[in-house]
Amino acid sequence: MVIESVIGKALPLVLDDIDTDRIIPARFLKEITFENMGQYAFIDERQDSSGKKNDHPFNKEDYNNAKILLVGKNFGCGSSREHAPQALKRYGIQAIIGESFAEIFAGNCKAIGLPVVYANKDDIKTLETHIIKHPETMVTLNLVSNRVRYFEESFLISMPTPQRESFLKGTWNVLELLKKQSVDVDNLNNSLPY
Repeated sequence: MVIESVIGKALPLVLDDIDTDRIIPARFLKEITFENMGQYAFIDERQDSSGKKNDHPFNKEDYNNAKILLVGKNFGCGSSREHAPQALKRYGIQAIIGESFAEIFAGNCKAIGLPVVYANKDDIKTLETHIIKHPETMVTLNLVSNRVRYFEESFLISMPTPQRESFLKGTWNVLELLKKQSVDVDNLNNSLPY
């Protein structure tokens, strides 16, 4: 599936060094499937030990159904758990804009069709300020033009060329590519001497 752009509301969580344990606590890694991961995204920050909701962007009605997550630098650091991008995607996030990302986290995001793009700190701050004042704003993240647009504003984004091309060509899903080449895989497998 080709992914050229994501359009939707944005959810600001512009903090630095958010690790994967904050995104999805380790106790939820025992889930057999990723199906329910979305409800656990940032759960320990979204509620206290009694289950009472805290003041957290993921709890704010203004950001319900947001498709774009706005973050700071070094997002997704810590352990390499693939559950973190799965939790965000199943929560409804379809793209992430940040200053920088942990390399393994970014790779895990690409593997499930969740583009992570890099932006300038000042541009992120300006967008964050706008979203807080106008949470209904529709944001367009465009991988073709390498731009984010909202209201009458826009700014440049970047992504490593191989990742960007995989989204634009629809080759990000390696499992799907492997399935499409099953005849070639079987032929190769049958030709091996072991």
